[in-house]
Parts: sequence; C-alpha cells; structure tokens
Amino acid sequence: MKRPIIIALDFPTAERALAFLDQFPADLHVTVKIGMELFYAAGPSIVTEVQARGHAVFLDLKLHDIPNTVEAAMRVIGQLGVTYTTVHAAGGHVMLSAAKRGLVAGATAAGVTAPKLLAITQLTSTNQAILNQDQQIMGTVRASVVHYAKLSRASDCDGVICSAQEVQAIHTAVGADFLGITPGIRPASAQSDDQQRVMTPAAAAKAGSNGLVIGRPITQAADPVQAYRDIMTEWSN
Repeated sequence: MKRPIIIALDFPTAERALAFLDQFPADLHVTVKIGMELFYAAGPSIVTEVQARGHAVFLDLKLHDIPNTVEAAMRVIGQLGVTYTTVHAAGGHVMLSAAKRGLVAGATAAGVTAPKLLAITQLTSTNQAILNQDQQIMGTVRASVVHYAKLSRASDCDGVICSAQEVQAIHTAVGADFLGITPGIRPASAQSDDQQRVMTPAAAAKAGSNGLVIGRPITQAADPVQAYRDIMTEWSN
C-alpha cells in the first residue's frame, strides 16, 4: 500500500499477536508494526509467521548504538524481508549511514528488497518540557524534529518517524518524497493515552503524512477489523 495504515502489534506473545491477526479476512493484507515487546518475546520467527499470512512488516526496534554495532544488527534485519525498520536519528550521521549500509548488505546477501530505513526524530510522547528539561535540547520540538529530518536525509535514510503535526514542516525542509510516517494517531472518539502530540487520521492526511501507525484504537476495539476499515475510510477520504 502506498500510504499504509500500520497496525501496532503491541502484544506480549506471538500467540496473542497471531490470534489478533487471524480475525482479519484472508484476503485483507495489512501492514503491521512489530516492536520491541513482541520481537524480544518471540524473536525473528514472528516476522516469518506474519509474512506467511500475507502481511507486510514494519520492524520497529529503534536501534541506537555505536556505528559498528548498528551496522551489524541492520545486516541481520536486512535479511528478513521486512518493509520498514527504524533507527534513532540522535545517533548521528555516522551511525545512520552505517545502518543503511548494513541494511543494503543484508538484503543483497538474502536476495530481498532492502527495507525502508526510517529515523526516529522525537517520540510522540515527548513534549516541550521533556525536550528542554530532560533532554537539555533548547528550542521547540518542531525545530528538533526538522533538524533530525535534515540529518536523516543527508545520511541516506528513506524517511522519518514523526508526529503528524510536524510532517508538513519536514516535507517543506527536505522534500515531499521523504517519508513521514506518523504514530500518535487517534480517531476523534479515542483517548490520547500516553501520546502528547496527536492528530486524527483525516487531519494527518491533510497534513501530508505518508503512513499512519495506530495501535490501541484498533487492537483494543470491540471489532478490530471494522475499526481498521473505519480508519482507512477516514484516512483515504
């Protein structure tokens, strides 16, 4: 899908994640996020099992380490055939470039397409106080996010993870072809939970988001398939 709705499979076990996916019709192939909780519990096999059901995988492990370690880890991830994966922009230019090299090398060795490399800018749980006081980064959240987007583009990343509130500024700064994948998406009727910088699917579409990451409004819905379809309708229209 060109502009996917990515369902966050934030489950503690493979059994629960797969049981959730089994509610979807066999012909409805979606994109799902496998994050740290599920991957650490189930390992690479959960990626294979999800792909076997026809779904695309966004492997969201948010790598952040010395360049050599990140490159080696990305070489492994590159072999898994996932569609997207993540690294922290805060790791800097050398680390980001190493991540891309590792992904391409791993994918080439496995004969698969290299995943899109997305850099984490500022988490959607980060607000102005956290940025300035905890991280000791002066200025606005938006300025920090745009800076990280410029750094990521210069380091050969394919896009960033950001709030939909910042995606328009990112596209203005680095180009509309640079992906802005946006978590912190909540339908108007949903709670914000622990997210600070949120937006509805319709507003995110208007802002220019290239893809949405949505967890609890779908995974905890009484009818997850209908919740997914409703959000897709709002997003597409």
